[in-house]
Amino acid sequence: MDEPASPFKGKTGVRRLFNAAGFSWAGLRAALRHEDAFRQEALLFVLLLPLALYLGDTGMERALLIAPLFGVLIVELLNAALEALADRVSLEHHPLIKRAKDMGSAAVLLALANVLAVWGLVLFG
Repeated sequence: MDEPASPFKGKTGVRRLFNAAGFSWAGLRAALRHEDAFRQEALLFVLLLPLALYLGDTGMERALLIAPLFGVLIVELLNAALEALADRVSLEHHPLIKRAKDMGSAAVLLALANVLAVWGLVLFG
């Protein structure tokens, strides 16, 4: 049996790409407007990106320095989305919601640790 079609699906081709790009920009704007941690990490990205381009001696080193910076932003966006969904489901304290939020926070922490590890190895290893 076919599943009912979602009213949000159905766009294809170039129209779908334009819609997807618009949704992505809306998500970035929402994160910048509503998420303090994302703003702080975006500032860190803006400060460290030129430094990565300057300090990396080769294209590979520059890529290694830049990739984990993007990783932090990506993980923070996913964490913020998870927290928003959890808050939408329930604002009451529940052990599973706490676990989900704590795991999202741990993912961000690991992404930040990855920045330190990669930068340390590339620059001092």
